[in-house]
Amino acid sequence: MIGLNTAAVYVLQTLGSLYLLIVLLRFVLQLVRANFYNPLCQFIVKATQPLLKPLRRIIPSLFGLDMSSLVLAILVQLALMALTLLLTYGTTGNPLQLLIWSIIGVTALFLKIFFFAMIISVILSWVAPGSHNPGAELVNQICEPALAPFRRIVPNLGGLDISPILAFMVLKLIDMLVINNLAAMTMMPEILRLLI
Repeated sequence: MIGLNTAAVYVLQTLGSLYLLIVLLRFVLQLVRANFYNPLCQFIVKATQPLLKPLRRIIPSLFGLDMSSLVLAILVQLALMALTLLLTYGTTGNPLQLLIWSIIGVTALFLKIFFFAMIISVILSWVAPGSHNPGAELVNQICEPALAPFRRIVPNLGGLDISPILAFMVLKLIDMLVINNLAAMTMMPEILRLLI
């Protein structure tokens, strides 16, 4: 029975985390004003539309952003954490604590999206500079708004852009000092820390 629960938790966390990533990417794409005609953007829109459509009737937009995708990300994270706790410990725990953990988890994933997009962007700039495929275009559209403030601070060193290094450091510091401390302060179980 324990092995079955462990397998169920693994499948749940894998599939749930993948869908959560897609939902949060939908919010990020709106935030960075990505090209929604990109085939990858179209896939993300189609994958999230069934759950977002009813939420849009209830949740208004804010500052030109469709907040329903952010709320859906928090709800998916909350359901994922509740089911993980239920399968692991037989209880879902305190609903308020679950909500706080879900917000922490979504924030951590939000930072990771930018972190890994920057890594992919740096690698692409070395191996395929000027690439115009949909994946490279999307990664650059996600990275540019995040890197712009760092490019104003760090001068261009003769064609070598070191602003991603500073951005990596800041994102990692936020993860270490804010996300990890919030998870510890709210007594997030170790099984849920795997989700952030």
